[in-house]
Amino acid sequence: MGNTALVTGASSGIGAEIARLHAAKGGYLVLVARRESALNELKSELENAYGIKATVIVADLEQPNSAENIFSATEAAGIQIDILINNAGFGGYGKFHERDLAKDQAMMQVNMVSLVNLTHLYLQGMVSRNSGKILHVASTAGFLPGPLQAVYFATKAFVVSFSQAISQELSDTNVTSTVLCPGAVATGFVAAGNLEGNSMWDNAASAKSVAECGYNAMMKGDLVKINERSLSFMVNWVMPFLPRKTVLKMSQKTMEKS
Repeated sequence: MGNTALVTGASSGIGAEIARLHAAKGGYLVLVARRESALNELKSELENAYGIKATVIVADLEQPNSAENIFSATEAAGIQIDILINNAGFGGYGKFHERDLAKDQAMMQVNMVSLVNLTHLYLQGMVSRNSGKILHVASTAGFLPGPLQAVYFATKAFVVSFSQAISQELSDTNVTSTVLCPGAVATGFVAAGNLEGNSMWDNAASAKSVAECGYNAMMKGDLVKINERSLSFMVNWVMPFLPRKTVLKMSQKTMEKS
C-alpha cells in the first residue's frame, strides 16, 4: 500500500492534527481546505519537520463540483491517493424553521454530498489496486436526533450509516472504511456553528487526542470508533433502551444554551 493521504478540512482542528500524525509517520499528503494561507503554513511546517511532500489544493466543498475538481487536480498531478480522510464539516444552531435554509443546504453539501462524491471518485482506484483506507469523521451526534441542530445531527447519522455500509461492501477486499464518532472536541467548530454558551463544550477533548484515536482506528480497519468509553457506553447500552421521546428531550436539553 502506498502512503499518500488526502485530508479535507486540513487547515485546522482534527484535520490538521491528522495531517501531522500522518506526516510524522513519513506519509505524503494532499491538504484540502478553503484557506490557502493556513494550508501553506501547514505544508511548510510538515515538510520542514518531517521531510515529506505535501500538496495544497484550495477548494470549497460547499460547491457542487468541488469533489470532481479535487480529483481532477490529483489525477493531473499524478498523485495516487491511498488514504482518504473525509474530515471537513460544520454545524449550526437553532430551530430548523428559523434557520437560513441556504446555510443548512450548504451544510448538507459539505457533510454528505461532497463526502460521498470524494469517496466514490477515490474508492474506485483503491478497489482496483485492492488497497486503501478511508476515514470518515462523523460524531456521536450521528446516533440520535438533535433538536436545535436537526440538520447537523442528521448529516452525521448519514455518514455513520454510509461508512458502515460501504465497509461491508468492501469486506472481500483489502480496502477499509472507518467512521470516527467523537463527542465534544475543542476546535473552531463551536464558534463557526454559533454554539458558544453550551456547557457540553467545557470538557471538550483536544483535537490532537481525537485525531490520534481516529487515525489509529483507521489504520487497524475498525468499523466505528468513539473516542470516549463513557460516550460509547451511553450510545450502545443506554440510549437504545430508552423511549424515543426521552432521548429527544435529553438531546434538546444537552443542546440548549445557558
